[in-house]
Amino acid sequence: MSSAARGDRAAAAGDSSPGAPSPAVVARARARGQWLHAPGGGDVVRHLLAVQAQDAASVPYALRARGGELREGLLVTWLMRSTLHLVDADDLTWLHPLFAPRMVTTNARRLAQLGVTEDHTDTLVAALPATRAELAAQFDLPGQALPHTLHRAAIAGRLAMTPDRIYVPLQLSPPPNRDVGLDQLARRYYACHAGADRRDLAYWSGLPLRDCRPPASTAIEDGPVPDALIPAFDELLLGWRDRTPTVPPEHAKRVHPGGGILRAVVLEDGVAVGTWSRAGGRVSVERF
Repeated sequence: MSSAARGDRAAAAGDSSPGAPSPAVVARARARGQWLHAPGGGDVVRHLLAVQAQDAASVPYALRARGGELREGLLVTWLMRSTLHLVDADDLTWLHPLFAPRMVTTNARRLAQLGVTEDHTDTLVAALPATRAELAAQFDLPGQALPHTLHRAAIAGRLAMTPDRIYVPLQLSPPPNRDVGLDQLARRYYACHAGADRRDLAYWSGLPLRDCRPPASTAIEDGPVPDALIPAFDELLLGWRDRTPTVPPEHAKRVHPGGGILRAVVLEDGVAVGTWSRAGGRVSVERF
């Protein structure tokens, strides 16, 4: 897209508030911080710290859009916002103790509702590696009882998943001091979330604001961003409290219609201009 076209879009959106970067500039800066401007710049998972992985099919697309791919040493487990994320195994050592304690009460309450009174962690771990289907065949934990029991074992730091959803045993190293972990979390988050502040970090992580360190700077760097396709639940859509720089308000319902759905979008100059889907090996685009 030409500079003139970008200017037209900015003017149409009314994004020229004095003293503040326009939404168009913010959108480009966010995309650049996420390596969407120059795919292939390094290890994508390490750069993003954590890649949302509740939708397993979306993960390879999120990495590919940034020039990355699945590799050895990656694990999937419940972390930020009690949601599945793909992370480097080395980072899990300090990430797990920041988030696991916040999931204990909710998990215990859900297991009680499901009538699960026995702790199956030891026997589950002894049966690994295994797929969820294989575990379901071995254990009398019907319906949602099995995934919540697996969640309890993950909270205890006893298991995680490989990117292809095979459960494997886990033995974590002793965690660092919690303050050190929170400092590391903030540093890594701000490194790839341009212009974010403490409230954005709290939103993204699910931690209380008191645990969220402020950024050293909220300055952003503008520059061109090529067109790109990003998948459902992409970090560019989930990493800040306000996604309107990336998704214009008039199209928000097309991207986030409710019910926990966050659709794959087409980006031009860092801004969503439509949604896309893949069926039968073909990509179908629906422009706004």
